[in-house]
Amino acid sequence: MPKIKPAKKNNDYGASSITVLEGLEAVRKRPGMYIGSTGPVGLHHLIWEVMDNSIDEAMAGYCTEIHVKLLPDHIVEVIDNGRGIPVDIHPTEKVSALEVVMTKLHAGGKFGQGGYKVSGGLHGVGVSVVNALSSYCKAEIHRDGKIWMQEFKNGGNPVKKVKAIGASRKTGSTISFRPDETIFETLDFDWKTIVDHIRQQAYLNKGVRIFIHDKRVGEEKDKDKTAIPYSNPIWQFYFEGGIKSYIRHLNENKELKNENIFYIEKEMDEVMVEVALQYTGEYTETVFAFTNNIYNPEGGTHMAGFRTALTRSLNTYARNKNILKEKDPNLTGEDVREGLNAIISVKVREPQFEGQTKA
Repeated sequence: MPKIKPAKKNNDYGASSITVLEGLEAVRKRPGMYIGSTGPVGLHHLIWEVMDNSIDEAMAGYCTEIHVKLLPDHIVEVIDNGRGIPVDIHPTEKVSALEVVMTKLHAGGKFGQGGYKVSGGLHGVGVSVVNALSSYCKAEIHRDGKIWMQEFKNGGNPVKKVKAIGASRKTGSTISFRPDETIFETLDFDWKTIVDHIRQQAYLNKGVRIFIHDKRVGEEKDKDKTAIPYSNPIWQFYFEGGIKSYIRHLNENKELKNENIFYIEKEMDEVMVEVALQYTGEYTETVFAFTNNIYNPEGGTHMAGFRTALTRSLNTYARNKNILKEKDPNLTGEDVREGLNAIISVKVREPQFEGQTKA
């Protein structure tokens, strides 16, 4: 039997071996921790992070219109007509609030009492992560009667301080960024992936108009097999029916068991709950759960509560209407969920997500 060699002793492991990553450097070193991956999923997550800020403005009642633009050279621009990111000097950081938001992790208006009642961006890292993972990023803010601008390069390094470049009568934020090709496996965006996400967000935020523009040209656009084959297409999504319209969209061309979609919206204990459901002739269930407009693929307590309440309510109704006789057993959860198509959307102050990707 061969002898096992003893492990080599390494006496070089000491305090000097400990590396401290400052600021956005940690994001660039371990991007998957913040956006899930450096592949197509992580690439598109950059858009979702910037969009989430605009959606939060919409949930707060300050934003009614959002534009997402795919520009040449893999640049993405997200525009909203919200209040605009503050640009005055931060009391402790001694730089503009805009620079703090763009360059500091865990900085934003989602922690205190004054910024947002509910929001999808909870950790204060979204737009700073996008900046960190971009070779170029620009913020243009319409606020206080002026247009303010600040540029960042090579992982979020400010080119200059924020400055006023003109006058403006409107409010809002415009964030433009180009993902860093040294970090991502590809810089090619997928039209259908973005459209599907935007459509979903428009359903979840009734009354908000979300536009997507494709201004890409040449080979960059040709690589995207899902792109619309004509120049400068603009799609608009706007749903007054909200998740009720979402259910109608999901059940298109399906055999419906109840024509009228059951819908309820109610607020209790500072939690807003929206539920829409409809039964079809299918044997499986399709249920999507959202918290503060963030999709929860693994469900959660709101999903568990909905299923329990649905089973109990249908059993109570069946007993009261004598559909189930005294000797009949109760309907099981599997019984009542067969053919069910439902959307559950809750908006709460302090939801608990698994990491920055908010699974």
